[in-house]
Amino acid sequence: MKGFHILNTRRLFAAQLSAGVINLHRRFSLFSKTLSKMQNEEGQNMDLYIPRKCSATNRLITSKDHASVQINVGHLDESGRYTGQFSTFALCGFVRAQGDADSALDRLWQKKKVETRQ
Repeated sequence: MKGFHILNTRRLFAAQLSAGVINLHRRFSLFSKTLSKMQNEEGQNMDLYIPRKCSATNRLITSKDHASVQINVGHLDESGRYTGQFSTFALCGFVRAQGDADSALDRLWQKKKVETRQ
């Protein structure tokens, strides 16, 4: 009896889906248009999520990449004191899973150090 109920539910869903495909498509297209044009009270366009890029591989860091990290490296003056400035590096979960995060961060900092003359 349980298998019969599941089969009838699937048939009912398939019939409803085939009858309302155009309606579902319209709802989805309206939903996607409203997401792309979010505005605040001042009328400025605001996005829900702005993805970051991995500093080592230039891959997009998606919202589902929970292994990614963002590291701020502080700048020092000649005597070794913190100047209040920092450089930000984002590493994706792929780089960390491969075990390349340490070498990638070293390589990125050496490149940034030459640019900032540290």
